[in-house]
Amino acid sequence: MRIPFGVIVLAGALAVSGCAQKGLRVLQKPGSGPDEFLILPSKPLSTPDSYAALPAPTPGGSNLTDPNPSADAVAALGGKPGAIVPAAGVPSGDAALVTASSRYGVEQGVRETLASEDAKFRHRNRHLGRIKIVPVDRYEQLYRKHSIDPFAVSEQFRKAGASTPSSPPEEES
Repeated sequence: MRIPFGVIVLAGALAVSGCAQKGLRVLQKPGSGPDEFLILPSKPLSTPDSYAALPAPTPGGSNLTDPNPSADAVAALGGKPGAIVPAAGVPSGDAALVTASSRYGVEQGVRETLASEDAKFRHRNRHLGRIKIVPVDRYEQLYRKHSIDPFAVSEQFRKAGASTPSSPPEEES
């Protein structure tokens, strides 16, 4: 019995298409293990210049080897880590920006609200992903109707007389 060449090519194409990586577009958690982004390595131990200059130990408090990602990121980008207001977590130079952006009020718990609404939306639209022969971009499928066409928006602003930066060429479909 001979297997037609077209069937072999189709089976090969399906097998290879299963190897595609979608990266961060996968909406489900890949496993039940720990979240690797919650683990912060401590800073290396070092000998201080003067043992007399060390702060007094505070039970339950922080020490010099505890990680401080916000201050480390500010220092890595050339900023002053001491400029961060500890209570608000906002650099003192950005206080005016935060005040202006919150002038109409700030809804408390907005992240939790959005996360629950997004979960409900994905649950309502889960019928899109029941049968999957080849890997698909679930994020793009679910949110296609809510996406903004940047070229159309740019053209709309240009017609209104606003100066807009140049855009990369639109991809041919």
